Amino acid sequence: MRPIHSLDVVWLLVCLSVCVLRVKAEETNEDDDDPYKTTDPKKREPSPCEICKYFVTELKSRLAETDKSKEVIETGHGLERKKKFKYRTSELRLTEALHEPHICENILSYNVHAERKGSLRYAKGMSETMQTLHGLVNKGVKVELGIPHELWDKPSAEVSKMHRACFTFAERYEEVIEDWYYNLQDSHDLARYLCAERYLKDKDQACLSEIFESKGDRGEDRETDTKTDNKDRRKKSKLKKQKDKSSSAGGGEESATPPPSPSSNLNEPHIIPTPPTVTPPTNQKVEL
Repeated sequence: MRPIHSLDVVWLLVCLSVCVLRVKAEETNEDDDDPYKTTDPKKREPSPCEICKYFVTELKSRLAETDKSKEVIETGHGLERKKKFKYRTSELRLTEALHEPHICENILSYNVHAERKGSLRYAKGMSETMQTLHGLVNKGVKVELGIPHELWDKPSAEVSKMHRACFTFAERYEEVIEDWYYNLQDSHDLARYLCAERYLKDKDQACLSEIFESKGDRGEDRETDTKTDNKDRRKKSKLKKQKDKSSSAGGGEESATPPPSPSSNLNEPHIIPTPPTVTPPTNQKVEL
């Protein structure tokens, strides 16, 4: 068996590096070919999980607006026998939630937040990227996106695809939604009943567990609050020391000078030391 030389080791490391690069390149190509994972906005498609997730999000939001209603609906006219129904479980409430206006129209209020991952890329409000670009335009910077400025805030092609898919989904699963509404709305979560157990039964369900955490939830706000509290404590400590110093100086003079007797001049002014005040620095505006 011949000894292993340094050149053999180098050659082996090169081969391993090439293999690793090939694997990564194949994974990247697979993601680019997957319409649900590609980073190319022209190829990106909303996944079935994302479609169901945001349909449920909007429907639950609509129903929550009237969830506490105790209104009673009375039907029947003239000599007909009148019937009373609770509005909370009535057909009217479900119809209003689904069709007045259609629940899928709410999808158009979403934007693509490219800085977020997975299903969290869909959210209402302007994305951080677009906020930055609008800020540059307001400062007079010329920004070219390949589309007119007045179309920047219009629904993207990706959101429009989800909008169309939402209508198809709502029509296909209307009976399932009605079954949940009339019989199970108090005992079964809609996302689990409609998405996990039916529509996504044999599909990827990972997006259902993805929850957006704001910066405050991740701890940045707590860290800022801690710094502010520490700064306030240091100011109070400094102020207390100055007060104690003033009090000790005043106490020394009092011990050297006997207290005035009742017969002394009552009109003689007494000087009361005033503790110094500390004015916190004003907030300065910093332009980036």
